[in-house]
Amino acid sequence: MNITTTGIIGAGQMGGGIAHVCALAGYDVLLHDISTETLQSALATINGNMARQVKKGRISEEDRDQALKRITTADTLADFGRCDIVLEAVTEDEAVKRDLYAQLCPHLPPATLIASNTSSLSITRLAAATDRPGKFMGAHFMNPVPLMELVELIRGIATEDATYEIVEGFVKTLGKRPVKVEDFPAFIVNRVLMPMINEAIYALYEGVGTVEAIDTAMRLGAHHPMGPLELADFIGLDTCLSVMQTLYEGLADSKYRPCPLLVKYVEAGWLGRKTGRGFYDYRGETPVPSR
Repeated sequence: MNITTTGIIGAGQMGGGIAHVCALAGYDVLLHDISTETLQSALATINGNMARQVKKGRISEEDRDQALKRITTADTLADFGRCDIVLEAVTEDEAVKRDLYAQLCPHLPPATLIASNTSSLSITRLAAATDRPGKFMGAHFMNPVPLMELVELIRGIATEDATYEIVEGFVKTLGKRPVKVEDFPAFIVNRVLMPMINEAIYALYEGVGTVEAIDTAMRLGAHHPMGPLELADFIGLDTCLSVMQTLYEGLADSKYRPCPLLVKYVEAGWLGRKTGRGFYDYRGETPVPSR
């Protein structure tokens, strides 16, 4: 199968980043989101990020201009009928994803592949909600997509060998390094990363240290580029909670219990950078700890 046109559903951080790398790799990109505002914001972000790549000498001005021309927006899911592969990057909510597939699949030719960017959900269950389980798999990109090299590739129980091979080859053309992962809750990266973040939140919850102390300790003591609480804000606290709940429910192990403080922040709508408040307050010129 020769992939020339990629469809991307969801124009948030992940969907916009995937559109960015696909367009730079020479693919025609169709980008859709239920929010017109989110879609326009994604296009502006892609433009700005590519401009920074030009400034740093990573791509040429011509590369940027050609890539931007390859990205078009789609008003409806019916427009995705011309896509060879559709990459789903909507919110990390299984019900939302299943509903999307029910609306999307009737518009796709039988040969079109679907790859979900889910960071934790069962690929086998998601595939069963489509009309093409054999042509469905997980392709979990890392955030920020233009900078991070890894893509976790996850097969469901019904995923065909040809599907995996095509998606693996496609990911390599984006300049990414694919890693094969089995279909277990949260896969590899989030199964290791999210419990660490959750434990840092417990340390804050129990008064072991302040936000600043915990992040400073992990930056200087473990040479992490970001402290775990700063990283949680960057990822989105709602996403962190969703992954921890998936681990807790999927593996039935108490060590994955989400910290009550994480739950409280999400209930308050303090989701991190995207809402202006999380473990840090981003509403001023410089982020300051929120507690």
